[in-house]
Amino acid sequence: MQDILDELERRRAGARAGGGERRIQAQHKRGKLTARERIELLLDTGSFEETDMFVEHRCTEFGMAGTGVPGDGVVTGQGTINGRLVFVFSQDFTVFGGSLSETHANKICKIMDRALEVGAPVIGINDSGGARIQEGVDSLAGYADVFMRNIVGSGVVPQISVIMGPCAGGAVYSPAMTDFIFMVRDSSYMFVTGPDVVKTVTNEEVTQEQLGGATTHTAKSGVADEAFDTDVQAVHEIRRFFDFLPLNNREKPPIRPTADVADRPDFSLDTLVPANPNKPYDMKELIHKVVDEADFFELQPDYAKNIITGFARFDGQTAGIVANQPMVLAGCLDIDSSRKAARFVRFCNAFNIPIVTFVDVPGFLPGTGQEYGGIIKHGAKLLFAYGQATVPKVTIITRKAYGGAYVVMASKHLRGDVSYAWPSAELAVMGAKGAVEIIFRGDLGDEAKIAERTEEYRQRFANPFVGAGRGFIDDVIMPHGTRKRICRSLAWLDQKQVQDPWKKHDNLPL
Repeated sequence: MQDILDELERRRAGARAGGGERRIQAQHKRGKLTARERIELLLDTGSFEETDMFVEHRCTEFGMAGTGVPGDGVVTGQGTINGRLVFVFSQDFTVFGGSLSETHANKICKIMDRALEVGAPVIGINDSGGARIQEGVDSLAGYADVFMRNIVGSGVVPQISVIMGPCAGGAVYSPAMTDFIFMVRDSSYMFVTGPDVVKTVTNEEVTQEQLGGATTHTAKSGVADEAFDTDVQAVHEIRRFFDFLPLNNREKPPIRPTADVADRPDFSLDTLVPANPNKPYDMKELIHKVVDEADFFELQPDYAKNIITGFARFDGQTAGIVANQPMVLAGCLDIDSSRKAARFVRFCNAFNIPIVTFVDVPGFLPGTGQEYGGIIKHGAKLLFAYGQATVPKVTIITRKAYGGAYVVMASKHLRGDVSYAWPSAELAVMGAKGAVEIIFRGDLGDEAKIAERTEEYRQRFANPFVGAGRGFIDDVIMPHGTRKRICRSLAWLDQKQVQDPWKKHDNLPL
């Protein structure tokens, strides 16, 4: 028996060593943690249960015979984050560059299958050179098997991708189908084709960082949700982020006890909106002042900044927040902000997370660039997402709510449950001046008359009372009581149920 135990320990030590001390040191010199170090930091101490530690590849072509390493370049298993179950895989760049083989893919598929069976999230840490070329189509089939798990699991369990090294070619499509993507600055990148191929095909000179680095995907493409400076910071923030989410689509998010009382007023909000309707203010200030303990986890903060998305809590309950940002493009909706918010709303709806929407929107951004880019279809995505959502929806109109953008932003007409307006709210088809110039275009030469008509229109519509009189607004509230009203609304909406007609699936305007 002792011989077997000695052999077991020897094999375990070999698996834990990965590609060997030299490659581990090379990983550390690049400022990167190893696959196992990442899992140790991510999960609660002592909670990790590894799966398939001794699995090796079966390839014999192109000199691969006898080169097997236990684990085959990926560490898989399950553990807990703050006591809640999660399944993880972490690719090991020290073993064959983390390349994906048939057995490597099988390991990932096994823990994804288990996650679906028991209803727990999957976190994938990507650090791989791509498909293992020596295995040919077998490695490609392995990617396809992983993709299918991503598809089947979408909307069933939360899926989180963490890019902590290279992720190129076909490998990028698995993270792309997960719910959230996080990256590490200066050490991770994603692209379908690398700089060399780009140069050959298009004659463009571009670096890996410019083509697919963290800054590119968090600020330009919108592919990634957030980027962090180091592996350690990324893991710490993912633990924090995980606490906002439910384990699966049949559960609600966890309740986190808080000392921040639900009826806490904040009188500074009474002066947040400027008297001048054309002067901007920071919507993030409002968010931080009404949520529990000013704790707001923003997603995609550097992309489509005219809209804000992220998670916070109200009286301990997780809520998704969507808010127009008057500081950027006056809070107008455009192509990028519509797509950003629509995907976020759909995630919240899939996982029973209430949605709180703060509205200050003068309309959709005009121009040929937007029209040629398909703003009609992209704007419809956000409209569709809000209308489809059956989770509790609470809307606060702080200032402008104009035109179709008023309807799109979680209005009563899209099954919004509760709509409140601040005294500064304006519900109208458009701003007073633009409306008057259309209605009274015959008087355009008479500035005094136009000014008089503009003031008349402003007095008629630049307030929340017309909408309240129609029942489109439930109440006009003082800004300092916003937190109290949101907390109360979410409390009585907690058991809300809506039954839609049966359908195989919807046809989202993609």
